[in-house]
Amino acid sequence: MNWDKETLKKWDKEYFWHPFTQMKVYAEEDNLIFERGEGVYLYDIDGNKYIDAISSLWCNVHGHNHPYLNNALVSQLCKVAHTTTLGSSNIPAILLTKKLVDITPPSLTKVFYSEDGAESVEIAIKLAYHYWKNKGKPRKKFVTLSEAYHGDTIGAVSVGGIETFHFTYKDLLFDVIRLPSPYLYCMENYGKLCDRGKEDLLSMLKEILEREEIVAVVLEAGIQAAAGMLPFPKGFLKGVRELTKKYDTLLIVDEVATGFGRTGTMFYCEQEDVSPDFMCLGKGITGGYLPLAATLTTDEIFEAFLGEFGEAKHFYHGHTYTGNNLACAVALANIELFEKEETLKKLKPKIEILSERLDEFFYVKYVGDVRQLGFMAGIELYKDKEKKEKFPYGWRVGFKVARKCWEKGVFLRPLGDVMVLMMPLVIEEEEINKVIDVLKESINEFEPQ
Repeated sequence: MNWDKETLKKWDKEYFWHPFTQMKVYAEEDNLIFERGEGVYLYDIDGNKYIDAISSLWCNVHGHNHPYLNNALVSQLCKVAHTTTLGSSNIPAILLTKKLVDITPPSLTKVFYSEDGAESVEIAIKLAYHYWKNKGKPRKKFVTLSEAYHGDTIGAVSVGGIETFHFTYKDLLFDVIRLPSPYLYCMENYGKLCDRGKEDLLSMLKEILEREEIVAVVLEAGIQAAAGMLPFPKGFLKGVRELTKKYDTLLIVDEVATGFGRTGTMFYCEQEDVSPDFMCLGKGITGGYLPLAATLTTDEIFEAFLGEFGEAKHFYHGHTYTGNNLACAVALANIELFEKEETLKKLKPKIEILSERLDEFFYVKYVGDVRQLGFMAGIELYKDKEKKEKFPYGWRVGFKVARKCWEKGVFLRPLGDVMVLMMPLVIEEEEINKVIDVLKESINEFEPQ
């Protein structure tokens, strides 16, 4: 198909409906169209160069156009691109299941593939519900958190809790019991993340589990990322795990955003020595190359679905591209790169640099809060930082600051008025400093209209 740059821009606005985007506004603005990438940099069709400071929506790990990942794809492509896993298998999918079991918490021994994080959560929800049915002990209710985000399919939205994203679909959703967002609860009641707030929340959960038969508790791992980078008090996840064990309730941990090094360890669960009943993975699983997700679970869950064919106990769920050969091949190479390049060991000093530089934002105009977990960070902008008065939603302040960053060679995508930093793990100190400098300058230059 023949095209020039202007035609491409025209077709983009005429035919392409973009996710999480008000298309009326999009059509009125100049937007970035990327053509290629190299390392932590993206290049648009006009030849401009940008540091990818959000890892192309939190999924790129080792940089763009990495030779090792490219070779894994080409090698598999020369064999076969896709074969169904409905009643048959393929080599990359098998090898990846073994590798995932090896690197995740010890209770997790079974892997079910899908294509994105929302599907991995949807699968965990259905498996958990189905498990109790197969055990002859049907249950209906889930416990989740306010401000939760687990994806945009109906089950995942049901256990979500971000009003802006989910309110429109409330009549389609099943009921859940919601605990307060740990970060917001601690800040509102104690002014900081603390053990007192954590214990309050665990007491609330204990009361729920004592009076209700719960299918599962569903929560993100260590931080509510899509809510604006809201970290949990240390030990909260471990406390939830202890309560779910005590009260015979399943635990679904969503590591879609936090997995594959984002918090400083391969998975956040390691930091609190938690072995859940389900772990949901996506985003960084392929290093940001192809859509793939995985739901890991235990032998106990798996065995509840075993029986004679006529009993119809098996899991009636699947996708055309479940266990896709290409995606699994590059995911396997992605994990191998962590080992070959000692990615997590090299990440530790970068997390320290980020932490030191984030402290500077407390003195920046309009910055009211700064939050971090590992290599994940959020800088929240307020109209009045002293009163914690937020900008009106329609002002699009975060997007205006992000556009200033684009002009200076840094690509960001905010969450409302929270400036999110989720850089590729391979980014160097000089580039980290540029991202921080550019973001500070852009916030300082912003003036409300």
